[in-house]
Amino acid sequence: MRKFIRLIFIALGLVVLSFVVWLGYASTHYTVPIIMYHYINDEEPQRSGLGVSPKVFERQMCFLRKHKYNILPLEELADLIRQKKKIPPKTIAITIDDGYYDNYVNAFPILKKYSIPATIFVVTGRIGKVLGNDQYMDWQQIKEISESGLVTIGSHSLTHSNLTEMRSDDGLMTEIFESRRILKEALNKEVNLFSYPFGGVDPRARAYVIEAGYKAAVGTNFPDGYPDDDIYALKRIRIAENAGNLFIFWVETSGYYTFIKEQRDKY
Repeated sequence: MRKFIRLIFIALGLVVLSFVVWLGYASTHYTVPIIMYHYINDEEPQRSGLGVSPKVFERQMCFLRKHKYNILPLEELADLIRQKKKIPPKTIAITIDDGYYDNYVNAFPILKKYSIPATIFVVTGRIGKVLGNDQYMDWQQIKEISESGLVTIGSHSLTHSNLTEMRSDDGLMTEIFESRRILKEALNKEVNLFSYPFGGVDPRARAYVIEAGYKAAVGTNFPDGYPDDDIYALKRIRIAENAGNLFIFWVETSGYYTFIKEQRDKY
């Protein structure tokens, strides 16, 4: 009996030791979490999996405030990374893609309630339109949130084409350059942030983003081993409805989830 108990303790000790070793290894792969939303409504979590309900979104924003996360505007975070400055613990940035109308009616009031900065990336060719089930913010709404001091407007291209599949350099430049020009003229302010449609980044698109004058860009699809500090291809974490479970949300915003996900996706 004693031998059996001793074996159990040895096994538990090995498990704990393995966890400590893995945690130490993972700690060298910390990536400041940049979280990504799309729809903020009650339909999309079930329809497309790309949305969270307003209830879940508010629960998550409340969690970030309650637990004293250092919530930075994306451009400010990019500046810290560019300058290789020490980034405070629990730092996070919030982004929302596409510019749907529900970002204005559902997400924006919650961001204001908790005084949380965020970046919304809009597709300039879809502003004010209704395409199928999707309704997009109009210029008046975009200007209102841009002038709030909380929301930064970035470009998500002109037509939301997959830039990695475009053969024409002229077409690629139009998506990147023209969308920035339109936003600058309409909002009367600089537009420094770009989000790659479909999260796809390649050297051509990245080079044109730099040439167009953006200061930082974000994506989601990267080759194995891609660096975490490329300010023109910053990694993001997609937040889904299951992160209404705040333990899941805590893991995803811990700074280690990017590493965990990349290890998981290898197998």
